[in-house]
Amino acid sequence: MQLTFPHRRTWLHRVNPVVKLVLFSLWFFAIILIHDFSVMINVAIGSVLLLIWSGHPWKRLLLYASPFLLVFVSSTTGMMFFGSGETPWFKWGIVNITEESFYRGLHLGFRALSMAAVGLLFGLTTRPVDLFYALMQKAKLPPKYAYSFLAAMRMIPILVEEFQTLRHALKIRGMKKQGKLMTIYRTWHRYAIPLLAQSIRRAHRIAVAMEAKRFAGGAKRTYYYIIGFTYRDIAFAALTAVLFAASFAAGIQWPYIADITDVR
Repeated sequence: MQLTFPHRRTWLHRVNPVVKLVLFSLWFFAIILIHDFSVMINVAIGSVLLLIWSGHPWKRLLLYASPFLLVFVSSTTGMMFFGSGETPWFKWGIVNITEESFYRGLHLGFRALSMAAVGLLFGLTTRPVDLFYALMQKAKLPPKYAYSFLAAMRMIPILVEEFQTLRHALKIRGMKKQGKLMTIYRTWHRYAIPLLAQSIRRAHRIAVAMEAKRFAGGAKRTYYYIIGFTYRDIAFAALTAVLFAASFAAGIQWPYIADITDVR
């Protein structure tokens, strides 16, 4: 079952996943501590511009980012319409837009957009296999946990195909959907029990195989993929540092709105 789209591999795909995970975690933490309106806008712009190295076309990126754009609009308008402040702009019923709530809402929206863009970039440029191999080799993650996650991810397409096969089989046998509550319960019962039983049997076989291969022990293991550090990791760390420094410097030196420096 095809779950990914063909894309172009860039240098960011070859950065060590552990380095990306650490830097993006620091990115999230830094974004939470930013309260300057102009700096937050610059960081959001930089986060979106980093997507040029995702290897996917812009139309596909817009499709991936559509839920995040909805979060941006909902969080921004929610804070704008129902916020508090000392300089009222518009009031109608429970809607109360003030100058403070307006800029606070935009700040919250750009913060959510920055986090979403960075998370999307990490997901599009990091293969799960590389991530867990890097965690085992560099972060000392026990192999039994890493390979368990990989096995679970591999089972998702299998479960989807089994669900489709079961649905077609029930349809051929003439079991149609109806609106009655009892019929809905019986339909759910027909799907749940076979899928659950097959999942339990498959999980048991995987557990026995992992135990036979001594995944639960402390023996030193060899790896098919060796994930090391390269010059790309240093380049990516330098890029993120320069991007944050430039965002802070430009936001403080040339603010978009001179009077708005702290939106708390």
